[in-house]
Amino acid sequence: MLFREDLELREYQVLSTFAAKSAESKGRDNSEDKCDLRTDFQRDRDRIVHSKSLRRLMHKTQVFLSPEGDHFRTRLTHTLEVSQISRTVARALGLNEDLTEAIAMGHDLGHTPFGHNGEDSLAKIHPGGFKHNVQSLRVVEILESMGNRRGMNLTFEVKDGILNHTGLVKPMTLEGQVVKICDRIAYINHDIDDAIRGHIIKESDLPMESVAILGTNHRTRINTLVMDLVRNSDSKNEIKMSDDCRTQMDTLRNYMFMNVYKSNVVKRDEELEKIENMIELLYNYYCNNPNKLPEEWQTMIAEFGVPEVVKDHIASMTDRYAINKFMEIFVPKGWK
Repeated sequence: MLFREDLELREYQVLSTFAAKSAESKGRDNSEDKCDLRTDFQRDRDRIVHSKSLRRLMHKTQVFLSPEGDHFRTRLTHTLEVSQISRTVARALGLNEDLTEAIAMGHDLGHTPFGHNGEDSLAKIHPGGFKHNVQSLRVVEILESMGNRRGMNLTFEVKDGILNHTGLVKPMTLEGQVVKICDRIAYINHDIDDAIRGHIIKESDLPMESVAILGTNHRTRINTLVMDLVRNSDSKNEIKMSDDCRTQMDTLRNYMFMNVYKSNVVKRDEELEKIENMIELLYNYYCNNPNKLPEEWQTMIAEFGVPEVVKDHIASMTDRYAINKFMEIFVPKGWK
């Protein structure tokens, strides 16, 4: 039988000198007894996997709004792909897979319904704006309770990776840096795959130089980027790609913004306007009628204020829940 202490010792024997060691974690905000079997990073991953916030990602948009096909990505499948790619890189570099997976599984917990369009809409109307990485941190620190205890009480390293998976600040651990880059590898390539499946673009439409360097299909491009990332980060205290691969990945990202993410075929202006109106109406309704919030949210108003709690409630909604609440509140019902 392997106990936690055995696993912690094994990390020193097997992992890179640059890897985060669970026995050296900066710890949790609230001290708690150690698990007999699992390291602290394993426990963090398990808490995220069992959370309601992760399950809700199943019904949150990635790119396509309410897609009719069964095979388009959701926010949950995106999270799983980020986790898989990140773990592959972490294992190849001798980094801590448990920490890497915990960060990857938690990085998008704060995403709104309707993807980045929902995020943009909420940012416009909520005082102080809205950023999904900040909200993801709020989810694990406050909103996702464990029994009678508020928050998941995760380790500092996991929370740092979640907060800094996007933006200008570099995560403090190499594991967090892996997730930050693999998040981009995942979404650019799976969004290309979905856009081709949805007949928005064709493989032949992609920038020729990027295809020549990275590969002509989904599998090859991911393999090229992962291998490049591993080769350029091996035995270094930094995670980075070669200039060529980073440039071509950015070229594909720019292409996707121009031809897919902002495409009227994928997201017609009238549909985006409907989303913005829906979120604004729901936000204003609950701000004016906080007694209509679910009871668990009402208990937080005294501490955080109505706008903050309303923002939390709307950000937690799935696409279909938001639509159903909008219909329930604003659409007249026939007489029975």
